[in-house]
Amino acid sequence: MMERKKTDCPALPPGWKKEEVIRKSGLSAGKSDIYYYSPTGKKFRSKPQLSRYLGNTVDLACFDFRTGKIMPGKMQKNKQRLRHDPLSMSKGGKPDLNTALPIRQTASIFKQPVTKVTSHPGNKVKADLQRATEQPRQLFWERRLKGLRSSDVTEEVLRTMDLPKGLQGVGPDSSDDTLLSAIASALHMSSAPITGQTSVAAEKNPAIWLNTSQPLCKAFTITDEHIREQEMKVYQARRSLEEALMADSLARSAENTRELLEGKTA
Repeated sequence: MMERKKTDCPALPPGWKKEEVIRKSGLSAGKSDIYYYSPTGKKFRSKPQLSRYLGNTVDLACFDFRTGKIMPGKMQKNKQRLRHDPLSMSKGGKPDLNTALPIRQTASIFKQPVTKVTSHPGNKVKADLQRATEQPRQLFWERRLKGLRSSDVTEEVLRTMDLPKGLQGVGPDSSDDTLLSAIASALHMSSAPITGQTSVAAEKNPAIWLNTSQPLCKAFTITDEHIREQEMKVYQARRSLEEALMADSLARSAENTRELLEGKTA
């Protein structure tokens, strides 16, 4: 059995009725179903059906289908959403006159505004040359690494690498350590060929005529003999590594065999 209660709905236009059907028996006893009837007697079972039928004649955004009332909480939320919605301008909303760019949500001590990009056909995009180029570095920055030495896991200072005789430093404190830091940085940070300071004026006054894209060394030339010597060093290093790995593998195999025999005799 079911109990039916049909009442007027003041939130809808005149003539609309709301019907609440309460179930009296069965597993769903106590539950109720809500229906709405138009003045012509058409029945609606859900809010989407009601919205499609009424169209733009009635705003059902804040309409609660179960109670048949306009909910103030939903109205307030809709106002807040429309206030921040740029599309609400066509519906009579107030324009947002704040032209400041938003701030990046990153962990930085400086405020970094976002980059504003527009895709209008009439706009001309100009490249920011300052952003495209590499940021300037301090002149003779390699000197800050003076006195710093690498060490192994036992905190023993590693021996300094011996540089070829053809590499000669330029500028103040032109030691082997500074030159090694400059060449290593150039190989790591730049994809351009490393030629050294090709200008003779850089040797007379490096603070003025120094080419900052090249390391602090005089111009040098790589010959075929240098390449063959380097290839021989690489070959010897690989051969030594292969022998060490082979010896380690044999030692591990012998140790495993010994442990297996000791386990059987025990």
